[in-house]
Amino acid sequence: MIDAPPAPERRRIRLRGQVQGVGMRPFVWRLARELGVAGYVRNDAGGVEIEAEGPAAALDALVGRIATEAPPLAAIDACESVARPAHGASAFVIAESLVGETATAPAPDVAVCDDCLAELFDPADRRYRYPFVNCTHCGPRYTITRALPYERASTSMAGFAMCPTCLDEYRAPADRRFHAQPNACPVCGPRVALLDAAGLPAGVADPIAVAVGRLLAGAVVAVKGLGGYHLACDATNAEAVARLRLRKHRDAKPFAVMVAGAESAAAWSFVSDAERATLQSRERPIVLLAKRAGCDTALPGVAPALDRIGVMLPATPLHYLLFHEAAGRPAGAAWLRRAGTLRLVMTSANRGGEPIVRDDDEAMEKLAGIADAYLVHDRAIIARCDDSVVAVDRGAPRFVRRSRGYVPRAIRLPHAGEPVLAVGGALKVTVCVTRGDEAFLSQHLGDLDNAASIEAMEEAAERLCALLGVVPRRIAHDLHPDFAGTRLAGALAGRSGAEPVAVQHHHAHIAAIAAEHGATGRVIGLALDGVGLGSDGAAWGGELLVVDGARYERVGHLVPLRLAGGDRAAREPWRMAAALLDRLGRGEETARRFPGPAASAVAGLIASGAHAPWTTSAGRWFDAVAALLGVCTHAGYEGEAAMRLQALAASHGVAEPLAGGACIDGAGALDLLPLAGWLADAGAEPARAAAVFHATLADGLARWAERAARSHATSVVALGGGCWLNAILSAAVVHRLERAGLRVLEARRAPPNDGGLALGQAWIALAGAR
Repeated sequence: MIDAPPAPERRRIRLRGQVQGVGMRPFVWRLARELGVAGYVRNDAGGVEIEAEGPAAALDALVGRIATEAPPLAAIDACESVARPAHGASAFVIAESLVGETATAPAPDVAVCDDCLAELFDPADRRYRYPFVNCTHCGPRYTITRALPYERASTSMAGFAMCPTCLDEYRAPADRRFHAQPNACPVCGPRVALLDAAGLPAGVADPIAVAVGRLLAGAVVAVKGLGGYHLACDATNAEAVARLRLRKHRDAKPFAVMVAGAESAAAWSFVSDAERATLQSRERPIVLLAKRAGCDTALPGVAPALDRIGVMLPATPLHYLLFHEAAGRPAGAAWLRRAGTLRLVMTSANRGGEPIVRDDDEAMEKLAGIADAYLVHDRAIIARCDDSVVAVDRGAPRFVRRSRGYVPRAIRLPHAGEPVLAVGGALKVTVCVTRGDEAFLSQHLGDLDNAASIEAMEEAAERLCALLGVVPRRIAHDLHPDFAGTRLAGALAGRSGAEPVAVQHHHAHIAAIAAEHGATGRVIGLALDGVGLGSDGAAWGGELLVVDGARYERVGHLVPLRLAGGDRAAREPWRMAAALLDRLGRGEETARRFPGPAASAVAGLIASGAHAPWTTSAGRWFDAVAALLGVCTHAGYEGEAAMRLQALAASHGVAEPLAGGACIDGAGALDLLPLAGWLADAGAEPARAAAVFHATLADGLARWAERAARSHATSVVALGGGCWLNAILSAAVVHRLERAGLRVLEARRAPPNDGGLALGQAWIALAGAR
């Protein structure tokens, strides 16, 4: 007697997370057909919905293999399965998407994949040298998305009707381009053009070839990328680099360099295995690499006076084609594994600290007088999105700037709560939106010191809320009443009825670290940065905090210095050195060390306290020491003095802490004045002095935090604030604290600087609501 086949079962399977625009539906379709399962799969506003019917073992296998074999771009946060009545389905299909209340998120942009590169460089392929080749596994996502669900009609590809061949690929579930929303070819897709300096068509047959010729001849070319325009020039041409600096009014701030492959960078920088993996990752960030001897000769003026240089690989087919042209158009992709000769400065196209230029008309207006030519295309950029910047520290990547390639990937929070919008601070601004137990940080939006940046922040906040289907109930902002974000929060709260929540700057820094690590108990926070308004109205920046969710207590700070001239002291580090000499009782040395007409005026400000408030800022201590050692007396960009001081310390190597150089006084403050006195007499050994400063500061900070941890019955220390991007300082402090048996939390999923501030604000507002 033959046993009857098992009765079919039916289940509704819900996938949540990064599951749209990543090839999930064709993957499920192929898997269901392989397992003999009937039903359907479709996108909806909640993610991906599957109705599957078949034997229980086949359905179990389907669910299990979805979890273990999902497409590489997918990130499944939840897989929920409920039983449904079986009704005799006979086939498995991909159904039309549904629109509803959003519970998913768009995927980040992804660098072009190897399969598409193979087509790009194959003379026999119909997409040979087509600048917009893409598939389900690569290409633009976030920057072309207008709304969810992620469908072509909701992207900037809506106006490009597919040709019959592309449409066949798009409709075939077994094809690599099934429902690849940006799918296109030379017949039906976007096209590239070259414009002259006036924004008029150059009338050339091959825009890419002519653009490369212009670059090699020393021109500055504006290149339209994924999230905005870059300004490009030949990085080996000192005159071209100097011309770009002059036109951008960017005297010394380092540029990033784009090369065809990691081998091209290895000639003038050190590339570890972890750094190579980060360079070649699908996110394609700028990676900070240690310079080899001769780097500054090979790339004159690109990253002056620093020990590291930012390097990136091409993210788009258009970028790759610039290098392919310079290499002589070799067939195949093997040439990418050899060192190439073309090295391009690729810097954000903007003027005067404004957001990266996104639109073509905006480019012609704002880049006039900077660009000699424009390499453009007709696919609109919906979301401006700057390049991400990453440093690999102790084998793991750390964000300096989190943007293209990573946004809007969610950060899981320790618990859920009502939706929150957080607007960050004033520098390196991002906004953050929470939905349930997920936090979504926006792309890098820059500094809010101009109207264009403020407008970009408002646009980013509105767009992120709309994409996520969120109406914020609380709006978190910095404690400073004059920040643009604070004013925006008040205006939005007034219109929507949401509750504004003011959050102290350094509390937010530590809360951001706690949030990404899921730490809900008490932690000791070492918050070190440039400046933030304290709850007492003073300028904080070197703080020892006890943080417990929405509550914090300040239990210590660095010994303060005078900010002679207020914010001007951050641009002129010699003023901080003058304040330090005054604290040492050696103010009379200021005029000799820093001769000039301003010396006596600054000495007067410090002595009187007029226009010279006290600050506990760690960043200003770095400035003071850099100027005292003759490293940097005037800063051309934020953080320059500290970065140059770090580079000098690295050139010396490891040093021992100065005995008695950092003391904890009776009020719990960390006193670095003994160290400062020794540094003032360091004389002709600035490299050793810089190394001793780092070692002594690290030793003092570790002892300070350890004592606080013991006093407040916790074993967890969180390191927040931009100073922790200093690899020498962070490595030394972490080593000492871990050796003392403490658990150290560092920023990994968001930047430790103000780029992660909104995450901490959001977490405090959410925790406070509970």
